[in-house]
Amino acid sequence: MQRRSLLKSAASALTGFPTIISATALGLNGAVAASDRVTIATVGVGWMGGSHVDAFLKIPQAQYVAVCDVDERHLTEAKAKIDLKYGNQGCTPYHAMEEVFLRRDIDAVSIALPDHWHGIAAVLALRAGKDVYAEKPLAHHFTEGRAIVEHMQKYNRIWQTGSWQRSRENFRKACELVRNGRIGKVTRCEVGLPGGHTDFAKTKDKLEFTAPPSTLNWDRWLGPAPEAQYAEGRVHKNWRWNLDHGGGQLMDWIGHHVDIAHWGLGFDATGPIEIEGVGEYPAKTSIWNSATKYRITARYKSGVEMVIAGGHSDVRGGTKWIGDKGWIWVNRNGLESNPAEVLTAEIGPGELHLPKSPGHYEEFIASVKTRARTLTPADVAFRSATPGWLGQIAMLTGRKLRFDPDKLEILNDAEATSMLSREMRPPYKL
Repeated sequence: MQRRSLLKSAASALTGFPTIISATALGLNGAVAASDRVTIATVGVGWMGGSHVDAFLKIPQAQYVAVCDVDERHLTEAKAKIDLKYGNQGCTPYHAMEEVFLRRDIDAVSIALPDHWHGIAAVLALRAGKDVYAEKPLAHHFTEGRAIVEHMQKYNRIWQTGSWQRSRENFRKACELVRNGRIGKVTRCEVGLPGGHTDFAKTKDKLEFTAPPSTLNWDRWLGPAPEAQYAEGRVHKNWRWNLDHGGGQLMDWIGHHVDIAHWGLGFDATGPIEIEGVGEYPAKTSIWNSATKYRITARYKSGVEMVIAGGHSDVRGGTKWIGDKGWIWVNRNGLESNPAEVLTAEIGPGELHLPKSPGHYEEFIASVKTRARTLTPADVAFRSATPGWLGQIAMLTGRKLRFDPDKLEILNDAEATSMLSREMRPPYKL
């Protein structure tokens, strides 16, 4: 269905929706006042979207009113979970996100779609005046990420990216120590990411083309991505290994460890000036065609050199800052330094204190109410993803790139510049 027709029919169908939902309808029984409630919907309720639902259902001030998915199985499961929590049938299921965004009674949406849908979904939600919690990476391509940032700013919306490591104490502490000079002047940063292809959905033996299941709207799942035949190994969870839909392990993790690297370096508003990389890609005949092994080197104006590597044993998983007085390394399961006593150093009252989060999802709901910026707004997520977008282009072209982080332009390379964006399958567009 053409988007204009869909929006018109959706608007007509939604005429009778209330702008305020009663506490009884939500199963609240007066426990949370209407003025203290954030109504929410999730678009894409499969793997990560299911985690969104679980997380927001635990927050009393967040109240689900809708879910959306193009896979009927995911949609049914998510609605049943929400209805069980509230003890009613008040959560409305949708197949089209445009209908969700048109509802005036929805304050915020969470988006957990394949990367190739991030740009369109986010821009539509922001134009509709919704606050947004969305998965990393910010977008599939650089230009789409830039559009998201511009729309967040234009419509003055709250945005939280799913780069949840900023809400964990060990990551905050590591960054705070680096920012306060406990290891001296940082000259090098090493970011270790996974390599290979993780077979999340156990479909490695299901890469042959078949008819899509009757429960999945395959054409809508493809959306702006190029026309393609259905294969089970191309969709849920494993879509990230195909460059038409995701960016491999590099872009799947860039919003975590590079995000932390930037936080510790104070690079939330800048980017590299030079970037190069080498990657190993599978045969072009494979559906899974993202790099399985890669090494990217990004250089910044300050003189910091950042190495981002996946599948290389010489770069430890996580983030490591190396200064002229020592180093600090952090990952999800650890925090180390050399010298060891760096970790016991107190941050004085006159030094930089990074914000403490009550929890990544909790912070989003609180920010929707207070209008305070979150730890990972779209402009920060854009900068965190930029070394990945540029690194991917450098690997695919086999060339070192020069980049202006202020003008947001690749310098003197027309082919590389063209790869900052992509053509979308008609009729889809930003």
